[in-house]
Amino acid sequence: MTRPRIVVLISGSGSNLQAVLDACHSGATPADVVAVVSNRADAYGLERAEAAGVTTELVIKRDDEDRAVYDARLAVAVASFAPDWIVLAGWMRLLSMEFLSLFPDRVVNLHPALPGELAGTQAIERAWSESQTGTRTESGVMVHLVPDEGVDDGPVLGTTVVPIDASGTLETFATAIHDAEHALLVDVLTELCSPHLTPDQEGPPS
Repeated sequence: MTRPRIVVLISGSGSNLQAVLDACHSGATPADVVAVVSNRADAYGLERAEAAGVTTELVIKRDDEDRAVYDARLAVAVASFAPDWIVLAGWMRLLSMEFLSLFPDRVVNLHPALPGELAGTQAIERAWSESQTGTRTESGVMVHLVPDEGVDDGPVLGTTVVPIDASGTLETFATAIHDAEHALLVDVLTELCSPHLTPDQEGPPS
């Protein structure tokens, strides 16, 4: 059976990418990362991919380039790798339908907050700030599909709750969130990429 092909989109350090690379390499996730695409030349995740022997590609938005035109160009680059799944792991751009319509139900995003909470950027810092005012005792992470241009609100594939120790530090809380991200993303991708037999496909009872 052919292993599912994953393309990962990144904009930064790529710690979640590393978790996926490690899981695929170890066999824990029955899939292959076939390419890593970045919109930033200085993204450290590109070095992680190269160290793992994974193809990398830069698709940088030109200053005078319309968002839709850029997304269409990005879609062509990603499609060239024939992905089964596209994973947004620290991808810091909102994708338009010019991209998403080409990959229905195949784009997966990771967000450091629970469903319906703290959509958008700086979710970790905002959760911590609320904990300091006594209005929040926990946050978490979620993995979800990206069917349209809504921000962090697609169908949920998995969640993890992360308690907040308000007497600790933002750094400690951020580390706990990142650890939860790595584990949840790998768990969800493992589930998505594992073969699932229906009762009709199963063999006879032994």
